[in-house]
Amino acid sequence: MVKKKQGDEQMAELTNDLQRLRADFENYRKRVEAEKTQTAELAKAATIMKLLPVIDVIERAVAHAPTELADNTWAQGVVAMGKNLDKTITEFGLERIAAAPGTPFDPSLHEAVSMDDAEGEHEVVAEELRAGYAIRGQVIRPSMVKVTRQ
Repeated sequence: MVKKKQGDEQMAELTNDLQRLRADFENYRKRVEAEKTQTAELAKAATIMKLLPVIDVIERAVAHAPTELADNTWAQGVVAMGKNLDKTITEFGLERIAAAPGTPFDPSLHEAVSMDDAEGEHEVVAEELRAGYAIRGQVIRPSMVKVTRQ
């Protein structure tokens, strides 16, 4: 009877050890998966950060294209390249931060580089100087804006 009781205790102890080992392994697997996801997101953000100056240049080129070049195939190619790049970065989860004139100024989204002397209670964006971007709500580059009061 004593041996059976010892065997049962030993089996219960080994069962508990096995359950702990399974739980530890499951926690380890989840942690590794989360680290892989985080590493992929960081790599994606770093790549997009390298592309932002290219996006800025293409946007400026399109915005300042002379009207007489509207039918030029080269100019149309630059516009198409900009649209294609916008579509691609949107697929990566990149969102442009709203900074149109009249948008309420938010220091967590906007970087104010100048402010006029207007009187008023509320600070709003007067002009966007450089687009800002976020990935899934996380700001990776704030919008560079001029601010005014209303």
